[in-house]
Amino acid sequence: LVKFVYIYIYASAHRRFLPAFERVFGRCFINMATQLVLVLGDMHIPTRSIDLPEQFKSLLVPGKIHHVLCTGNVGSKKAMEYLQRIAPNVHTVRGDFDKDSSLPNQKVVQIGNFKMGLIHGHQIVPWGDTEALAAVQRQLDVDILVSGHTHQMHVSTVDGRCLINPGSATGAYSCISSDVSPSFILLTLQGNTSSIYVYRMKKDGELDVSKSSFDKLQSKKDNAKKVNDLE
Repeated sequence: LVKFVYIYIYASAHRRFLPAFERVFGRCFINMATQLVLVLGDMHIPTRSIDLPEQFKSLLVPGKIHHVLCTGNVGSKKAMEYLQRIAPNVHTVRGDFDKDSSLPNQKVVQIGNFKMGLIHGHQIVPWGDTEALAAVQRQLDVDILVSGHTHQMHVSTVDGRCLINPGSATGAYSCISSDVSPSFILLTLQGNTSSIYVYRMKKDGELDVSKSSFDKLQSKKDNAKKVNDLE
């Protein structure tokens, strides 16, 4: 109880972020079965960026998040240790610039009712291609596939399943674009529904927060109906 009271007070001090934080952490207080999952990656610290934006670091503090899904290319041991302090469960894969050969190229994690797939994304040709990502998603048989590499935030639903790319948490440049906005995604998983909160830094330094949702059972029903209508 003390922890969640502190979170509410902290969010109140950051008034412009309060609506999203009230929904996320207020729901968690009501239903302890809710899982909070931080999705981020492509930080490239310190080669392409010195650190995460201070606005992100002030929000991503220990004691709130249950899981971290990282798409790789963290960049340094210090940056990885920071992620490990945020949550007790950190899942990461190897990016094309990661030197740690012990990291897997892909990973499947069960969180609540959701089967989550994780890849960096440099294996996808063309990079970021929705159809190629959907093929990997079917191969791994996951509800949500998380990928990175493009440094461009993206959320979509394909064939009744969800594709997520959190972009670059530091705004690091990529071979696709040198103009990259820092971003990360926070998921709340409750039953068969995931609320998807996108945090993106605007050019003026303000944070833009948007929300969407993914209901895996409803999405599968809608997709099945769509397929039947085409037959």
